[in-house]
Amino acid sequence: MFFKQIKHKADNFSYIVADSVTKETAVVDPSFNVDAIIPVLINQSLNVKYVINTHHHTDHTAGNKDIKSRFGAKVVAHKLAKIDKDIAVVDGDTLRLGQSTIRVIHTPGHSADSICLLTENKLLTGDTLFVGECGRTDLPGGSSRDMYHSLFIKLMRLDDKIEVYPGHDYGPTYHSTIGVERRTNYTLTKRTLNEFIEFMKEP
Repeated sequence: MFFKQIKHKADNFSYIVADSVTKETAVVDPSFNVDAIIPVLINQSLNVKYVINTHHHTDHTAGNKDIKSRFGAKVVAHKLAKIDKDIAVVDGDTLRLGQSTIRVIHTPGHSADSICLLTENKLLTGDTLFVGECGRTDLPGGSSRDMYHSLFIKLMRLDDKIEVYPGHDYGPTYHSTIGVERRTNYTLTKRTLNEFIEFMKEP
C-alpha cells in the first residue's frame, strides 16, 4: 500500500492512500493542500478513485472539486454530510482500492457526520482524535455524549498497535498509535459519561 501524509498549508493534514499494484487511490480530506497533493498523484501515476471526507467542514473539503474535476474521482462522505457527494457511507461500510480496503467507522461527536477510516494498520481520525487531544464538540452538530461513545466504545477498543493519523497538526508529533494515546492523551482518561460531558465544557 502507498500511503502519504501531506501538510502544505495551515495545520490541516491530507492523506493519499493507494493500492500498490493497481494504483487505485483515495485522497482523504484534500482541504487546502491540493497544490501539494496533485504533484504526488501525477508523479506516482496514481488512479484517483475516491475523494473521502472525514466530515463536512470546509477545512476538510475545500479541495474536493479540484481533485474530482481533474481526476474524475467520486466524492465519498457519511450519509449525514451536507456536501455534494457521489457515494454516501455509513458505519461498517468498506471501500475497495484494488486489493486494499478502507473500513468506515462512524464517530460522531465533533460533527454528526464524522467518520474515521481504517486501512490495514492505519486509522485516519479526522477531527475525532488528535495526537494528545480530541475534537471539540461545541460547534453545530457537535455532541459530547456522542464523542464519548466514539472515543471509548469504538476507537479505544482497537488494537494498541493501530497507527493514528489525525486531521490536524495539533500535537507534538504528526502521528501516534492507539496505545500511546490510550496511555498519554488526557482526554482519554477514564471517566463516566457524565464526567466526560462536564470535562468537555471546560475551556
